[in-house]
Amino acid sequence: MIMQLTVFLENSEGRLADLCRTLADAGVNMSALTIAETSDYGIVRIICDNVFHAVDVLDEAGFRATKTKVLAVEVPDRPGALAELLEALGSTKVNIEYEDRAAAEEAISGAGFKLLHWDDIAS
Repeated sequence: MIMQLTVFLENSEGRLADLCRTLADAGVNMSALTIAETSDYGIVRIICDNVFHAVDVLDEAGFRATKTKVLAVEVPDRPGALAELLEALGSTKVNIEYEDRAAAEEAISGAGFKLLHWDDIAS
């Protein structure tokens, strides 16, 4: 299980840079970052080495941040591997959007995929 940091940002110039600088100055190491945005705001999802510290630092800096448990899965580098993973989840009616992690873990492992932990992705 991995903890994910979610930050809600207003869509304004330099705001993402401010977020990244705040984390960097606090010694937080990011391994992954994704952004979903609209014209008014963005949702930034980050995998980092210390989510608890990151939330505290961001809150102090005026950002709105939360943490969520998520699953990370090693997917082989070959055509069709992601489809196989998603089919395994679909066959058990597991929604990939933050629902029923136990069932998702069982489906993923049962299909022969490896669940990752922070140590797996940080190295």
